[in-house]
Amino acid sequence: MHELANSVTLTVNDISVTVAAGTTVAAAMLIAGVSTRRSVIGEPRGPLCGMGICFECRATIDGVPHQKSCQILCADGMMVRTL
Repeated sequence: MHELANSVTLTVNDISVTVAAGTTVAAAMLIAGVSTRRSVIGEPRGPLCGMGICFECRATIDGVPHQKSCQILCADGMMVRTL
């Protein structure tokens, strides 16, 4: 991947991802190919509303669980874990 001007690099479930500054964590998770969580029957789930209403995009961000990843911008060195 080429380097992005004004980019940030974060880790999503041990996968290093470089995105443009201003990218949401939910978008970075999609770029990394990581679902946010699993349904009660084990199917992968992901962002649904993209505006913080549905809670489908929850992840642990820098050690804080149940963060709405569609509402948080990526930061350099950020650590993201899916629930």
